[in-house]
Amino acid sequence: MGKVTIILIVILVVAIVAGCVVLAYWDFPAPSSRVEKVLPDARFPK
Repeated sequence: MGKVTIILIVILVVAIVAGCVVLAYWDFPAPSSRVEKVLPDARFPK
């Protein structure tokens, strides 16, 4: 039971590190659609 637990922990750590590396180096594009929203003056304090 001890070896199985250690192997599962190692697999989990490797998966987390691999996910962090993918997110750090993956060049995914930012959303390019323009958003315009009118905010009424009543929402802001004077």
